[in-house]
Amino acid sequence: MATEGEKEQVKLLGVTLSPFVVRVCIALALKGIDYEFIQENFMHPKSELLLKSNPVHKKVPVLIHYGKPVCESMIIVQYIEEAWENKEPNLMPKDPYDRAIARFWVAFVDDKLFPSMRAAFFGQGEQLQKEVEVTVTNFLLIEEALRTNDCFAGKPYFGGDEIGLIDIALGSLSAFITGVEKATDSVLIDAEKMPLLSAWLDRFCQFDVVKEAMPDPAEYVSVRRAMMMSPPTSN
Repeated sequence: MATEGEKEQVKLLGVTLSPFVVRVCIALALKGIDYEFIQENFMHPKSELLLKSNPVHKKVPVLIHYGKPVCESMIIVQYIEEAWENKEPNLMPKDPYDRAIARFWVAFVDDKLFPSMRAAFFGQGEQLQKEVEVTVTNFLLIEEALRTNDCFAGKPYFGGDEIGLIDIALGSLSAFITGVEKATDSVLIDAEKMPLLSAWLDRFCQFDVVKEAMPDPAEYVSVRRAMMMSPPTSN
């Protein structure tokens, strides 16, 4: 466990456009941890350091702490909480049940919400419309949880009075959400249909550490436009 007074050696391998990298940047900033950001190539080639640090998935983000790599964004966020547990804020609930609920919704974001958003981002025609509808349905489920789940109802953040695990997992998608909406001319979070979720996202995005970590949504629009204009590759 890291203790105060130690000379921390923290590096983060990442790509600024990745929502998963944004998660780690937010967690480190909330804990007040200084680190070196090492920008990876958006496409290829991957650096030797990345391939060495994450030989299984060969993906960012990778946190390197005292020379030891930690991979996968939410595993890294939980590692940050445990390694710097003496630093506020607490990113994970102390109660075992609340912690299980947090992990459930983080899994929902990663396994259900993000895949449908990504499919909408790259989709066209009927496929695009289908994935937008799936994404909206997923957001409505989160809206319902904010309204009825005792762990969240009436609280400013999923983590209670402070940003927590779910806030980081979902909030890191903020710029991507806007980017998908602009690039596909769609509405994913309707403030009238999802007032609680919309208000939560506004609060989350007001944090300075969040503003500093978020990429410009216009960059996602540019990426999609470039991909749509690229000629198809032959088999």
